[in-house]
Amino acid sequence: MEALRLYADDEQRRVLMRFFKTGKGQYGEGDSFLGLRVPQTRSVVREARRQVAMDEIERLLYSPLHEARLAGLLLLVEEMKAALPRRRDDPTAGADRREELARFYLRHARQANNWDLVDLSCGYILGVHLLHAGTDGRMPDRGVLDTLAASDNLWEQRIAIVSTLELIRARQFDDTLRIASLLLDHPHDLIHKAVGWMLREVGKRDKDVLVDYLEANHARMARTTLRYAIEKFPDDERRAWLQRR
Repeated sequence: MEALRLYADDEQRRVLMRFFKTGKGQYGEGDSFLGLRVPQTRSVVREARRQVAMDEIERLLYSPLHEARLAGLLLLVEEMKAALPRRRDDPTAGADRREELARFYLRHARQANNWDLVDLSCGYILGVHLLHAGTDGRMPDRGVLDTLAASDNLWEQRIAIVSTLELIRARQFDDTLRIASLLLDHPHDLIHKAVGWMLREVGKRDKDVLVDYLEANHARMARTTLRYAIEKFPDDERRAWLQRR
C-alpha cells in the first residue's frame, strides 16, 4: 500500500472516477481511486510478486481503493503463473495449488467489481485453471462457468464469459458459445460488450463457427453484442449483418 500511494495522482484520480462510472446509480458507484495507471500498479506487483501471503492478498481485495484490489488480483495472477506445469513437467504438477488459487478467486470474485478488474484477472486465474488437469488427471469441471453466468452479480456474470478467452486461445469454443447463449438476454451493456468481444475472438480463429452461431442467434442479440462480434468482418458483411438486426 505504501508503494501504491507513492504513485497517487489527484488529477488522474478524478479522471478514473469519471471513466469507471463511480457516480450515484452507475455501475462503479462509490469506488475510490488513488489515481494510478495500470502499468504503475503492475510495477508495484512485479516488485512484490510471490512474496505476499494469501491473507494479505485478501486484505488488498477488500480495500476500498480500486488500485489495491487490482494489485491483489494481479498478485493472484502471478501465483497462478507459478503454479502452471512447465513444458517437461507432469501435466498434474502444481494442481493442488491451482485448485487452491481458483477456489480463492471464486470465493472473493465479487471484489473484482469493475470491468477492468474482471478482465485483467479472470482469464489468467480461472481460465488457465480450467485448461490444466487436477491431481487425479481429470480436467476441472467447467460447470463453474454456468454457475457464474447464473449469478445475480454483474461481475460474476462477466467473469463467466471473459474467463473463456483462455479456452478460445486453446481453440476450445464450446464453452464460450454456451455461456454466450446464457447471457444473450442480459440487460446490461457491460455484458453485451463482453459477450460480443468473446464471440469476435472465436471468429478470429474460426469464422465459420462464429457465422453459424450468428445465423442461429443474431435475432436475440443486443445490437452492441452483434456489433462487437462482427467488428473484424469486411465492411459489406458487417453492414449486411446489422441490417438483419
